[in-house]
Amino acid sequence: MKVTKEIEKLEHSAAKLTVTVAKKDVADSYSETLGKYTKHVQIPGFRKGHVPASVLERKYGEQIKMEAASDLIDKSLNEIFSDEKETENRPLPYAQPVLEKMPEFDTSKDFVYTVTYDVFPKVEVKDFGGITIKEPQVSVGEAELNEELKGIQERNAVVIDKKDDEKAEKDNIITISIVEKDEKGEEISATKRDEFTFTLGTAENVYKIDDDLIGLKKGESKEITKKYGKDEKDESLKGQTKKYSVTVKQIKVRNLPALDDELAQDVNEKFKTLDDLKKDIMRNLENAKNNKINEIKTNDLLTQLIEKYPFEIPASMLNAELDGRWRMMAQQFQTSVEELDRMITASGQKKEDMLKEWTGDAEKMLKSRIIVDSLLKSKNISVTPEEIEAEYQKIADGNGISVDEVKQHYADPRSKEYLIDEAKEQKLYKEIFAEVKVSKGDKVAFKDLFNR
Repeated sequence: MKVTKEIEKLEHSAAKLTVTVAKKDVADSYSETLGKYTKHVQIPGFRKGHVPASVLERKYGEQIKMEAASDLIDKSLNEIFSDEKETENRPLPYAQPVLEKMPEFDTSKDFVYTVTYDVFPKVEVKDFGGITIKEPQVSVGEAELNEELKGIQERNAVVIDKKDDEKAEKDNIITISIVEKDEKGEEISATKRDEFTFTLGTAENVYKIDDDLIGLKKGESKEITKKYGKDEKDESLKGQTKKYSVTVKQIKVRNLPALDDELAQDVNEKFKTLDDLKKDIMRNLENAKNNKINEIKTNDLLTQLIEKYPFEIPASMLNAELDGRWRMMAQQFQTSVEELDRMITASGQKKEDMLKEWTGDAEKMLKSRIIVDSLLKSKNISVTPEEIEAEYQKIADGNGISVDEVKQHYADPRSKEYLIDEAKEQKLYKEIFAEVKVSKGDKVAFKDLFNR
């Protein structure tokens, strides 16, 4: 097939491809399609396979042309994209090409059509000049240890019911039924939740109405109006004013156990004394601190690289990411995507507005991923079996378990592949942090480190 092509780069990592197929190939495609009709179409008065071409053309002329045109497009695109390697001026499709419009099909003329398609973004990080990473200064001490010990006490506490005439207080476990109301005061059935249980004064309550519930008794109800700020993390609540009807179903209180060797042994049989438990907690806190600091440094690095080497994300890639986040949100609400759509609409919000708010973060995440992949390839980062063994040992030491237990965790091929990819990325970051300037940042409290 004689094909000529012209490629024009468009915004947002897209391209326009104009293809011209020689008129001889156009005529051949038409003849081939007509031949298929001749062999298979049955028309009263003619034997199968013996219908004259003129009769078929009168009856199916436009359909034959459409099929011939579609075959030409499929074959020519396959020839163009399968035979050529991607270059700067000849990008290959990241997503299925889209035909702008079906062109005229005339066997006496060349066949010309145009498609647009998204291409995978290209970015080349040439150097790290001008990049400075600030590393937060964080210490772990008695306050953090005591906070963890308090959590262990609470998780091992004996929970008992409060008396019916006793009021709800901070740290009580409360069970409520809650439903949102519209502007007319009518209940929005899709928002109703029965037996919603959480601890007063903690982040477990997504509605953030703890203060409004303190002082209520079992069986009491209350109408609550809650205004959520624009800094609210939950996208479905940000900047909204909600009206809730709440009824207290149950109130419980925890009786905390003593901090002693017995508690340590109850937590895990590997601990013989409270001191053993404390040492394990401190090791875990140090690991958490170091992991979080590395995460902050990495995000800072990628943010600066995105600014230094700007490129655009194709629309199809961004839309797929946003759709994935929407589906994940439905899973978090333990509902279907369709039901989530109805819930959002019923609450007076628009899905389109929420996706628009997510776009900036989604674009940054996709760009970060592309930059990392590009650097892994350009620096030819790989890991040896010995390095993976060292990674097993590092994980074992950090979690106070055996290497065999770690290997069992990563026995599944997909899990091990994830570990290998993670090891490659950490190796990459180690190389980069050796090239860029890393300076001491501000002193940060341990708990504030995880709120950044």
